[in-house]
Amino acid sequence: MDLIGRPTTIELSEDAIAQVTRGREFVEGVLRRNGRPVYGATTGFGPLVVFGGRDSATEQCDNVLQHLTVGQGADLPIPIARASILVRARSLAHGLSGASLSTVDALCRMLSTGFAPVIPIWGSVGASGDLVPLAHAVQSLRGVGHAYVDGERMPARDALGVAGLTPLELDGRDALALVNGTSVTTAAAGLAALSARRSLQVATALTAVLADLLGATPAFVAPSLLKAFGHPDVATTGQELAWWLEGTTPSPDRPLQEPYSVRCTPQLLGAARSAIGWSIETVSHDLRGVSDNPLFFEDEDLVAHGGNFFGQPSAFASDLLSSAVTQVGNLAERQIDMLVDPGRNGGRPPMLASEPGRQHSIQGLQVMSTSLVAAMRRACTPAAMQSLPTNLHNQDVVPFGTQAAVTAYEQAQKLRLLHGALGVALRQAAHLDNRGSTASRCTDLVAALSERIDPIIHDRPLDEDIRIAADVLDRQVETKPWSYR
Repeated sequence: MDLIGRPTTIELSEDAIAQVTRGREFVEGVLRRNGRPVYGATTGFGPLVVFGGRDSATEQCDNVLQHLTVGQGADLPIPIARASILVRARSLAHGLSGASLSTVDALCRMLSTGFAPVIPIWGSVGASGDLVPLAHAVQSLRGVGHAYVDGERMPARDALGVAGLTPLELDGRDALALVNGTSVTTAAAGLAALSARRSLQVATALTAVLADLLGATPAFVAPSLLKAFGHPDVATTGQELAWWLEGTTPSPDRPLQEPYSVRCTPQLLGAARSAIGWSIETVSHDLRGVSDNPLFFEDEDLVAHGGNFFGQPSAFASDLLSSAVTQVGNLAERQIDMLVDPGRNGGRPPMLASEPGRQHSIQGLQVMSTSLVAAMRRACTPAAMQSLPTNLHNQDVVPFGTQAAVTAYEQAQKLRLLHGALGVALRQAAHLDNRGSTASRCTDLVAALSERIDPIIHDRPLDEDIRIAADVLDRQVETKPWSYR
């Protein structure tokens, strides 16, 4: 995922070059035939399809881009902006959209530099693809509007020069092929899904460390118990928790049954694993597909006008991601709450403070975590069923997949910070622990956190520590011996 934010070499295979070339030649042949209408090439756009378009291909390009350059709000994160170009290039490389080889090559060249288009966050309903955000992306590549180079925002024409790129030249078919797809939705959903999958591994590891530091009995991960529940992903999550907890020594002071934020974690995280797995599968289908209209099939002499730009699959997948990620965030916040409570944290002082009253340790950290969870809950309202008719009722039902996907991405970023906060809290709990960690893998994870984060002996700012802990946790789980589907 980090590769998306920096220059990356993307090459077209010989097959892709042949497919794109063949598709373009077919489109040009179709357009030379008198009387055969092709949406967006010979017609107006949207409900204005009943009217003719402009006379020249260059004017038709302006016809589609100019009226769609209306986006508002903050810029999309650079990883989403660059991933959107990558997804668009992949879709066009199938050769079914009629885009020119020079256009697909230009997208690949952009990705090999530090260039990123400025794309406003608001403007897409995700129905005819991501028309407005992709129009802004294309305008950036033409030198219109703004762009980033290596993270620095500047006028797009200046950015192209700094990156060593030339302004993109398009005709009407190229322009429509670039904007008439779900690439922003798919990119945001894909990045959200990858982050959620990694955070689920982090949640499993942190839960095991918590159970180990508390001295909880590992009976809640007993294979027979979890197999009886009937959900395979729950049993698998239990196996991973047991892997982390191998060698743990229960404390005689702990209750027979732990609170649900320990005891029910196989069930909660296992269900999240199932939800995230389905979302990843759905987004993977989008990544392999072609989201455009019309599509051109030379073997059938067919110009197919349809709705492959309708982003409903990723809308559902993104809403489910938001729900799953928020519940995993709820778990992290409750686990922090357990650690600050001397009645439940294994006899440690309140707020994990070395001198309660004189020092306050993670008191502010917990308040921040509560704020994050509240923000996640507020953002969890599904977008995929918020359909509102627009565009002279041409788009009379819409999926709002772009909003769903961007929200899922933002939710995943908040979860990373919650886990960073929990990581700092666990590191402090280990510092105040007289008995020490007993499971070797949990001990190793605490040691990795301790290497970067000092114990809280005297109160200090923890904002940077939280972000550092999130980075440490990401790296620690990336090499572990399992994979999430």
